[in-house]
Amino acid sequence: MRVTFKVYRYQPEVREDPYYDSFSFDAEPTDRVLDGLNHIKWHLDGTLALRRSCQHGICGSDALRINGVNRLACKVLIRDVGSKITVEPLMGCEVIKDLVVDMDPFFGHYRAVLPYFMNEEAPPDRERIQSVEEREAFDDTTKCILCAACTTSCPSRWANPGFLGPAAIVQAHRFIFDSRDRGAADRLSILGERSGVWRCRTIYNCTRACPKEIQITKAIGEVKRRIVDDRS
Repeated sequence: MRVTFKVYRYQPEVREDPYYDSFSFDAEPTDRVLDGLNHIKWHLDGTLALRRSCQHGICGSDALRINGVNRLACKVLIRDVGSKITVEPLMGCEVIKDLVVDMDPFFGHYRAVLPYFMNEEAPPDRERIQSVEEREAFDDTTKCILCAACTTSCPSRWANPGFLGPAAIVQAHRFIFDSRDRGAADRLSILGERSGVWRCRTIYNCTRACPKEIQITKAIGEVKRRIVDDRS
């Protein structure tokens, strides 16, 4: 099938203002959008800048706006978006070049929620045991691949870049509800501040954007309830 890619371009060394380039070529319906971008990069315009790595929906590096929706380019088939495909960088981030955005603020918020195991108790002789029910409490939020599709789809984040954002809260949730961890109080204190969970307006954009189908809005609600319960 014949496809046309309309690609956002920003190359400050060439021109100050962003613009769109169009590329038409033949592709298979089962090709992925990333395959199309690779074709452009490798055969039509080698100056196109984009991020991609594993190309199998694990690294999260190729999250983009595809026809106005945040998705992973390596997971979207051309047949599912049609012959006219608009590809743009994630919203709410500074564009460095073309489809590449500055992820430093995103990862800064990720680090702010202490996204690592905290337990200073003497380790047991064997592993720390969990029940099936204890694992289920946070199993969903272990799926996050830090692609930023959720955070960059959040209107609250667009309006207030200081908001930690859905991805950071998901990462905090993963440890707050882990029965083996002892750092929940520290994380809840951080998330209870003005830039934390109370900035969420329950719009559900994050849940719809997540390529791993994590119930993000539900997880944020659980963190809110935990904060209230701990204060009461």
